[in-house]
Amino acid sequence: MPPREPTDRRRAILDTAAALFARKGVAATTVRDIGREVGILSGSLYHHFDSKEAMVDEIVTAFFDELRARYKEVLASDADARTRLRDLVLASLEVGQQHLHAIGIYQNDVNYLSRLERFGYLDSNAREIQAAWLAVIDAGIAEGLFRDDLDAKVAYRLMRDALWLSVRWFKPSRDYPVRRLAEDCTSFFIDGIAARGRKLAR
Repeated sequence: MPPREPTDRRRAILDTAAALFARKGVAATTVRDIGREVGILSGSLYHHFDSKEAMVDEIVTAFFDELRARYKEVLASDADARTRLRDLVLASLEVGQQHLHAIGIYQNDVNYLSRLERFGYLDSNAREIQAAWLAVIDAGIAEGLFRDDLDAKVAYRLMRDALWLSVRWFKPSRDYPVRRLAEDCTSFFIDGIAARGRKLAR
C-alpha cells in the first residue's frame, strides 16, 4: 500500500473539486479536470477517493452534517419562536459561508445527484431541514408572533432560497458581519419592509 500523502493534499483536492463541481456541474467535471487544477495526475486522485462521486459525497455531507447539528441546537432552545427563527437564519448563513461550494453543488445538481443511489440521503436531509423550519414557524403562529394565515411551507421555501442565494453575493465585513445580516433577514422575513407604525395602502 502506498504511503498516505499529507492531509493538506487531500484537503486541496476536495477544495479544488468543490469549486469545479459548483462552477461546471458534477456531470461535466471529470477526474482529469480536477487533477489538472490540483497539479497531479488524475490517477493519483484515486489514492484519496475512489471516484468523483466520493468527493461530492464528502463535500455535501460535511455541509449537511454541520447544518443539521446547528438546527438541532436551535430546536432544543426554549427561546420564543422569533428568536429561534433568527437563530435558524444565523446558522444557515454561518454554515453557508463555510460551505459555499457545497450549496452551489446542491442547488445546481440536486436532481442529478438524487438519481444516484449513493445520494439517497439527500431527500431525508431535505425533509429534516424543512421540518426544523416548519416547527419554528408553526410555533410562532401558535404563540401569536406570526400571522395565522401564513402558509408555513411557502414561507420556509422563500426564506430558504433567499438565504442560500445570499451566499453568492454576501461578503462579510467588520462593519457588516454575518450576525447583522441574520438580524436584518429576520426582521425582513417577519416585519417586511413597511415603515414601523405605518400601514401600506392596498
